[in-house]
This record gives sequence, structure tokens and C-alpha cells, in this order.
Amino acid sequence: QVQLVESGGGLVQVGGSLRLSCTASGRTLSTYAMAWFRQFPGKEREFVVGINWSRDGWTYYADSVRGRFTISRDNAKNTVYLQMNSLKPEDTAVYYCATGLSAHLPGRAAANYNYWGQGTQVTVSS
Repeated sequence: QVQLVESGGGLVQVGGSLRLSCTASGRTLSTYAMAWFRQFPGKEREFVVGINWSRDGWTYYADSVRGRFTISRDNAKNTVYLQMNSLKPEDTAVYYCATGLSAHLPGRAAANYNYWGQGTQVTVSS
């Protein structure tokens, strides 16, 4: 079992930045791929970005966030980060971290991920 806890959400103005954190307990995340999803009201969770376990930390970004968001990981802290810059009102959502406990990303479908955090709200005001 693994427990994931997100933090760092909040209210920010358009063009601002936030850094989300996802810290794990119960298991070491260093050998697992991790991903961030977000969920808009009334919609299903959508893939935002993921990072593989591999040494080069291969990443994959959704088109909507590429160039503005950056995922990184600190294995010593068992934590994954999501740096969000140039935020837009359409980024307003609940953000979740997730893992399928596999070395490589199991795709972009939320159903492929077994473990989720509780989510953290990000609100971008115009």
C-alpha cells in the first residue's frame, strides 16, 4: 500500500505560479512512475503530466500545459512536484497525484492508476 498526500494548492492570479507537492508514505516511490491529473467540476479526471522512473526521468505533458508546467521528483524526500507557471483561469481544477506502482507510465487513462492522493484545489482568478 502507498498513501499519497498533495499540498501546495491555493488561489493565484492569472499569470502567477504555484508548486504542488505529492509526498508518499508506505512505499518508496523512487522506482515508480508518477503522474498528475486534474479534474474540472462535472468532468472526469484528465492527465496533466507524468514522469517515468528511468534515470533520465522521461516525462510526458498534455498539450494544454506543455511549456508552462514542469514535473520533477526528489527521491530522497519521496516527493513529486508540479511547478505551474503562467497559470490561466482554465487551469482551475482539483489536482491529484497518482501512481500505478509501475516503472513506466501506464498511459493517460485514470483507470490505469491504482493509488491517488486526496487532491488539492487550484483556483486561478482573472
